[in-house]
Amino acid sequence: MSATMSGSGPSAPCRFAHYFVICGIDIETGLEPDALSGENFDQSPLKRTFKSKVLAHYPENIECNPFDQEAVNMLCMPKGLSFRTQRDSLTPQFHSFLITREDGSRTYGFVHTFYEEVTSPQICSAMQTLHQMHQAEHNTSAHKCPSSSSSSSSSSSSSSMDSLASSLDEIESPSSSQGTRRSCGCSGEGYDSLRDTLYVSKAMCLITAMPFMHAYKRFLSQIHRAVTSNQPPPLPLESYIYNILYEVPLPSPGRSLKFHGVYEPILCQRPGIGELPLADFPLGEAFRLLGAENLVQLFTCVLLEMQILLYSQDYQRLMVTAEGITTLLFPFQWQHVYVPILPASLLHFLDAPVPYLMGLQSKEGTDRSKLELPQEANLCFVDIDNHSIELPEDFPQFPNKTEFIQELSEVLLSFGLSPDGGKTSPPPPVTTQTSTLEAELKNMSLRELVDDKKNGNLGGEALDVLELLQGNPTLERLQALAKRTGVKVARLEVLAAGQKGTGEEGVGGRSPAEEEELRNAKLNVQLREVFAARFATMFADYESFVIQNSPDLESWLTNREQMHNFDKASFLSDQPEPYLPFLSHFIETQMFATFIDNKIMSQWEEKEPLLRVFDGRIEKARLYNVRAPNLRSSIYQKCTFLKESAQAIEHRLRKIDHTAIHPHLLDMKIGQGKYQQGFFPRLQADVLATGPTNNKWSNRTCSTQRRVDRHRQQNEHLVLDNDLKDKYMQEARNLGKNLRQPKLSDLSPAVIAQTNWKFVEGLLKECKMKTKRMLVEKMGREAVELGHGEANITGLEENTLIASLCDLLERIWSHGLQVKQGKSALWSHLLHYQARVEKNQLQSESPVSNGQERRKSESSFGLPVLRVSLIQDMRHIQNMGEIKTDVGRARAWIRLSLEKKLLSQHLKQLLSNQTLTKKLYKRYAFLRCEEEKEQFLFHLLSLNAVDYFCFTSVFTTIMIPYRAVIIPIKKLSNAMTTSNPWLCVSGNLGDSGILQITKNVLEMTFDSAFRPHTHISIAYKCQNLGKLTTVQLGHDNSGFLAKWLVDCVMVRNEISGHTYKFPCGRWLGKGVDDGSLERVLIGEFVVPCNDDEGGRGSKTPPLQRSPSQIRRISITSLTGRGNKPTTVQIQESIGEAVNNILKHFHKPEKERGSLTVLLCGEGGLVWALEQFFHHGFRTARLFQKNVFVWDFFERAITCMENADQFGDLQETPESLGLNCESLYRYVNGINNTPRNIGKDGKFQLLVCLGARDRFLPQWLPLLAECPVITRMYEENALLRDKLTVNSLVAVLQTLHDFPITLETSLTKCVDL
Repeated sequence: MSATMSGSGPSAPCRFAHYFVICGIDIETGLEPDALSGENFDQSPLKRTFKSKVLAHYPENIECNPFDQEAVNMLCMPKGLSFRTQRDSLTPQFHSFLITREDGSRTYGFVHTFYEEVTSPQICSAMQTLHQMHQAEHNTSAHKCPSSSSSSSSSSSSSSMDSLASSLDEIESPSSSQGTRRSCGCSGEGYDSLRDTLYVSKAMCLITAMPFMHAYKRFLSQIHRAVTSNQPPPLPLESYIYNILYEVPLPSPGRSLKFHGVYEPILCQRPGIGELPLADFPLGEAFRLLGAENLVQLFTCVLLEMQILLYSQDYQRLMVTAEGITTLLFPFQWQHVYVPILPASLLHFLDAPVPYLMGLQSKEGTDRSKLELPQEANLCFVDIDNHSIELPEDFPQFPNKTEFIQELSEVLLSFGLSPDGGKTSPPPPVTTQTSTLEAELKNMSLRELVDDKKNGNLGGEALDVLELLQGNPTLERLQALAKRTGVKVARLEVLAAGQKGTGEEGVGGRSPAEEEELRNAKLNVQLREVFAARFATMFADYESFVIQNSPDLESWLTNREQMHNFDKASFLSDQPEPYLPFLSHFIETQMFATFIDNKIMSQWEEKEPLLRVFDGRIEKARLYNVRAPNLRSSIYQKCTFLKESAQAIEHRLRKIDHTAIHPHLLDMKIGQGKYQQGFFPRLQADVLATGPTNNKWSNRTCSTQRRVDRHRQQNEHLVLDNDLKDKYMQEARNLGKNLRQPKLSDLSPAVIAQTNWKFVEGLLKECKMKTKRMLVEKMGREAVELGHGEANITGLEENTLIASLCDLLERIWSHGLQVKQGKSALWSHLLHYQARVEKNQLQSESPVSNGQERRKSESSFGLPVLRVSLIQDMRHIQNMGEIKTDVGRARAWIRLSLEKKLLSQHLKQLLSNQTLTKKLYKRYAFLRCEEEKEQFLFHLLSLNAVDYFCFTSVFTTIMIPYRAVIIPIKKLSNAMTTSNPWLCVSGNLGDSGILQITKNVLEMTFDSAFRPHTHISIAYKCQNLGKLTTVQLGHDNSGFLAKWLVDCVMVRNEISGHTYKFPCGRWLGKGVDDGSLERVLIGEFVVPCNDDEGGRGSKTPPLQRSPSQIRRISITSLTGRGNKPTTVQIQESIGEAVNNILKHFHKPEKERGSLTVLLCGEGGLVWALEQFFHHGFRTARLFQKNVFVWDFFERAITCMENADQFGDLQETPESLGLNCESLYRYVNGINNTPRNIGKDGKFQLLVCLGARDRFLPQWLPLLAECPVITRMYEENALLRDKLTVNSLVAVLQTLHDFPITLETSLTKCVDL
């Protein structure tokens, strides 16, 4: 920007400081109570807060950085004016603040607050009157004397949110608290104008573009020292203020700067282009306050864009922690609301339903438990003063957290700091939060310089003389001799004083203060390098996954929301397993999306500075690192840039690149601004209003800046019009950027309402985006099962998206709450609704809960109707003892409702009680905006199009009631059995064990045509089985009607309502079918149909499918019937079955489905090989008896055994003999099992065991060459075609690279 200040030559961006501001009491308006800070009339007048005002600011305005008077006043003195007497501590305080503009740019403020005696009789008289009124009111009170702190906490309805109104005397020093007690109106030691001296707070502030905190702090401290000194400063204060505003330039990147304060020179340095950006706030102090582990946890919360609330009595602690933690985010940037110091007038922003990072000032002695916050479900609460942190639930840990903390601890210990925090380790004076000015004042006599009217502000020639003589033995002896004889060598003392200040020499000629600054700068950069190295390691190959498919910037910006810019699934699959919980959440954040956006935009315009530095780090690491690009390793790699970065800083400070113009006398009016000790003078505004016009350095710098800006603007216009670009960028970037910083200058009800309306629009937009992402990704996965495309979502991503949805719902339900109850606003609303419904039930004595509904009767499956309602689902969650918190219960309820496809319906029912909603929420709340609420519910309704198992798969240890129904085939009059049936249900999380079923327990249901059906039903409760995979069904073959023809088994999860069908279509009984008394059935998920769909229902593809009944009934007699599979179809089915198993093992372990389905289900390996063995199989009935494939295996084994006995196999190769032996052992082992699984069941078991133990390819050639084959197979059978057999062997050998594990239900009682 090249905009210049009105009436001055230098450009504002080139200047070291933009404004000098004085805030304090306006004598003309007098005492005005600060209503926004929560005035409390029960307090002593000295403890109340009064409005402060900006008394003066210089210059009047700068075009590129307009002066925001209300915001500056509010942040300079967030608690308003503070009054004290001579009995109270008058120690000055320093704090900083920042203002984030809507475009994301930041302006910093640095404030030195001190106390000045009140000389106005009107103010003293008003304070006296207020005290007398308070005393009289207190004396007439019937209650005993309350302390000021207790009265303050008890009188405010908004609890500790009014803590920002507490006065400056409530900071943590013991003297302050003693003064508080003494000045209480009831103590008899209040304010007496005849006896006491009244002081009021006043603030000096510098408004700047860059955070050179230490330099600004030292400058303001010297200005205050000049005000309170016994002697007037060498020059009028206007000279020093004019100098820093107009004559001190910003140091260039990679350069250091020296300028002069009132008494001492001040140094600062700016990192180079390839270094980490400027960060002057002391990170060592943040680590001292919180400890390394807590700070890493806070850092993780910020990365995941949770709501962060910092809590401390000290404003500077809030600022140091906030700026420190955001500095560590490099190369990412915080994209949401950022208010490190939240003024009392903006407490309503804690209600913001968006991620935020805010700082809240606490009152001394305030109990954390009494702090009522609007929402805490996703809140990270940081109690800085007590060195503690409260984390949200379900919090993923930062990768390699232990090793990471260890490396940080090593850096801290090398600088003498404890990594545990909260210790009284030697904190450097410059980095302490309370000012060191009091100690400086005590030693002022030692540091007073000779009266030469320059006070250490050395000219160029004098500075050269001192540098030549510094450390010269002759000079030292001369000085010592002069002191002994009492002779003052004024010239030499002046030179020395300009460098020493305190009379003590630091290392290398630097003062102790400069040594501390250097030490802090080196500590800062080394800590930051450790954090930056972690990101460089985790995202070393991020560029490989960036998707760049737009021809130009305009088309990219236009289609930004519809485009995928980063291949998240591939990126996660390339990461080490321990990194995934964190990374899967982090790549969904706005800061990561913005980082990728900047990367894509860098191909059309200049790289964003942070991105340029980060990419340079990665390139440098690649040169020195031999890490293979596809190597997935979680081995911790330490930072290698620590010494290099520290040396760069030390080199800059050792050799100063530029010394600014010295302060000098200005053309001022005589007699104005006369020095008066202890009082800040009234500055001459006309002198400070404009800067010099002949400053060659600033003019040259500004000309360069204008040239650079003009070049950038030309480039931007060549690509895209600036206005259009800004419009697209505002729309393209996701939530958070629309409202980064509340407007401090306008707090009217209309502005607050507009702000809340932005929140409502933002929440609706976020809901649309999240549901769309969930729907598209989930449908993409199911499209794979139909053969379209590739899956682009994993279970890890799905869980992350659902967790994000839970967070969104919590933020929606937290917006506009009247009264907060509990940490989860959603669960609190549900409890209120439940209480009302149950109360209505008692009054009406109706057993059916309000809003209960029936799903379509599933009696066609033999299952009784499952009643579902919002209240019933709540009771399921409340009965889960594993969940201990309201936040956990709310998330469980959301997951359950989503799994049951009732989330939108339940929430609509919850919000239908408008009386309750109006009672709980303010008018501007999202839930009371009817149109937006309807759109929100519609977006949630779209999630019903896909199937989720987000409840079942997460709560794996809970007890769940199940209902199983065994449905016989009625038309063959074998619906009953006199035997004793049993059942065992298995899922991916375990099995139910053997469940004995009472004999002849029949239930009657009616289907849609009112045809009666009888079935056997059993209800049982066991630990969550997960997704059901198999059912073992059998009986003991007792009684007269032992033969049982079973159609299918239905099993339902009574909590989630998920129903599984296990087709059978086979007999169980001796002497019928294959003689099986036990069958292993493979399940398929049944999607319930809606009533209006007439039972047809459109559903997503089932997650698992079982063999059809047709296969089970007629697979043994395929020959002799039509629709025989061709040889090509059989070969294709085998190849597809093997490919599905290979794909299964190439998925991440947590994302794999059921291997049993791939082996034994429809289209599985057993099914495909059964087709192969049935091709050309002679199945003509012999003596009215069916012949099965297992009969062929048994005869082949008998033939091989006979050949072995006669020695026919003795001359065969050893490997062939071993293969024969293994086939004998497996077939005989299966035949000898006590289980009655039938001949088809034995074949299934043999195939599964052969696949597991890698014997199938060895057995096939043996069977193909067995003499029995000629009697049992046709000439054209595939098994008799050597080429086909060899091809099949090659296909099956591909399974040898993977460990096949079989379910217990398949291998039970088989001893091999």
